[in-house]
Amino acid sequence: MSAGYVTLSRQSGLLNEMQSIANNIANMSTTGFRREGVVFSEFIKSAGNADQSVSMAAARARNLDLSQGRLEPTGGTFDVAIEGDGFFLVETPEGQRLTRAGSFFPGDMGDLMTPDGFLVLDEGAAPIFVPPDAGSVSIATDGTISANGRPLGRIGVVAPADPASLKREGDTLFSLAGDFEPVDSPRVLQGFVEGSNVNPVIEMARMIEVQRSYELGQSFSDRESKRLSSLIDTLSR
Repeated sequence: MSAGYVTLSRQSGLLNEMQSIANNIANMSTTGFRREGVVFSEFIKSAGNADQSVSMAAARARNLDLSQGRLEPTGGTFDVAIEGDGFFLVETPEGQRLTRAGSFFPGDMGDLMTPDGFLVLDEGAAPIFVPPDAGSVSIATDGTISANGRPLGRIGVVAPADPASLKREGDTLFSLAGDFEPVDSPRVLQGFVEGSNVNPVIEMARMIEVQRSYELGQSFSDRESKRLSSLIDTLSR
């Protein structure tokens, strides 16, 4: 019976990893998307004898790849990308969230917003107002927004104190269990957005590897099922 449970725990973990890979591939073209992987852990339990134990796998934890994505030029006035560390800070109905997707626009009331309607916050966690008659708008590499040479605000670029506490919400938003702090010298590029950091070749190779591992596990499970059936049949004679 232990062999069946061990195999089932492994298959469940491989299924979670396959779902993670499929989500990465589906978001290869999503602005600001961060590749996600699965972390396997091992659970060991005594089998009743001091010299025997049963080891099962678990794959419930996930890790984010925070490496830089490709910077794609758009020429948009309010399209910005972060080169290096940091996240943009936005306000959602559920609270403050972090994102690397920097495709913004002024809303009807002049507040700088994301395509989902979330407010973009400045370094003091306040909304950034861009007057409708602002004229020529420029964004400096430190995130300062100016209209005709007059500063309007500075886009907040923050970094989590513990990157492991980031939790994905949707495709490009992240909640944070701990604290975050401003990035000392952010590098914000106007007229660019950051593409996904998913490498399609690596993801396809991972998918093939996981699929083969899953098939091997299924084959072992089938053989184990036949072995138990044969044993039961033999004992019942």
